[in-house]
Amino acid sequence: MFKKILVANRGEIAVRIIRACKELGVETVAIYSEMDKDSLHVHLADEAICIGPAISSKSYLNINNIISAAKITKAEAIHPGYGFLSENIKFASICETHGIKLIGPREEHISKMGNKSEARRTMIEAGVPVVPGSEYATNKAEEAIKIAEKIGLPVMIKAASGGGGRGMRLVYKREEFINMFNMAKAEATAAFDDDSMYIEKYIEGPRHIEFQILADEHGRVIHLGERDCSLQRRNQKVLEEAPCTIISDSMRKEMGEMAVKAAKAVDYVSAGTIEFLLDKFGNYYFIEMNTRIQVEHPVTELITGMDLIKWQIRIACGEKLDVNQEDINVNGHAIECRINAEDINNNFAPSPGNIEDYLVPGGNGIRIDTHIYSGYKIPSTYDSMIGKLIAWGRDRGEAIARLQRALDEFIITGVNTNIDFHCQILCNDKFVENQIDTSFIEKEMMK
Repeated sequence: MFKKILVANRGEIAVRIIRACKELGVETVAIYSEMDKDSLHVHLADEAICIGPAISSKSYLNINNIISAAKITKAEAIHPGYGFLSENIKFASICETHGIKLIGPREEHISKMGNKSEARRTMIEAGVPVVPGSEYATNKAEEAIKIAEKIGLPVMIKAASGGGGRGMRLVYKREEFINMFNMAKAEATAAFDDDSMYIEKYIEGPRHIEFQILADEHGRVIHLGERDCSLQRRNQKVLEEAPCTIISDSMRKEMGEMAVKAAKAVDYVSAGTIEFLLDKFGNYYFIEMNTRIQVEHPVTELITGMDLIKWQIRIACGEKLDVNQEDINVNGHAIECRINAEDINNNFAPSPGNIEDYLVPGGNGIRIDTHIYSGYKIPSTYDSMIGKLIAWGRDRGEAIARLQRALDEFIITGVNTNIDFHCQILCNDKFVENQIDTSFIEKEMMK
């Protein structure tokens, strides 16, 4: 086991990683920007080192400063969490050059699966069904529109190196295409420093289903079931649950086997997620692989009892998975709400500021992952997510009831949050009846 790990992230995921390390008896180093000097992860870690000013490009994306911090503190490994450098090929390569273990995917995994167009080609070769789309990425609008016409509108324009809904546009009409393509390309360049895009057939009214993968260095690959991440706003997930109750046991088995097959196709090692679209006819298509821990990993942990962060660390140390596929049992149902500091009455604009009153819910089956506290100042520099509220129940109905109760107890004053918006979702008859797809929020909640 590692003696010391540097956590190359901030916010709730940095806190989550530090807590897992403490339970494993591993010392931690927190990095932080000047803006984050009072963040909870800084106080919880054994050591903390400032790596730059507030702007991410000079702090959390500053590879040289992060490697220097690891060297200075003698950290043997780096956990990148999600976002920032978690799927950055250059960062993975530099860590290896300096003899620092990156707790996550290797360079070749990011190269093959982190790039959407490359991942598509790999999956086609492996026999995994994919959404009809372009065979290669391009940054030329004129070339892209020809691909779109060949596939047939509507199409999704997606950043080849994208994630989190950035660099994506849905196009229904040919005359809108070039403008939308250029907008998506500019957004992708700013977010990922990569302007290559690919075109994908738009599947109307699908479910977004993802399978959690664990793969060790000894060839064992298992999945921990699926998550339904269909509730999205502007291609960003809002609420996630596990398992997906509309999938039959036979379909779950088939999709799970395909997810394992996808991971084996690239000799994957670490935690990862295979994402599918499930259409209304029961057809499923691979769309991408996330070669990192996911924001929504807690729902899988609550229904399987597996600690995904600890397993990431153990796998990076060379440990063997001590469970087989048949040992994975799903128990109950879990739902996660992403709690954001945003004004739902002002087009969900970010709402930074000082937290005044802060009371978290408790009780049976409730989990909170967060980095905030009373008196904490939410910065305007970073993502607006300030925590995650997760509820477990024996079935979906009990999980919904517990989550509703917990949201009613949750008090955050001083800033606006989306807590009331989550309450509205959970009270919606169609959500309760599980009549949802990726357009649910737009059609049902934004009227």
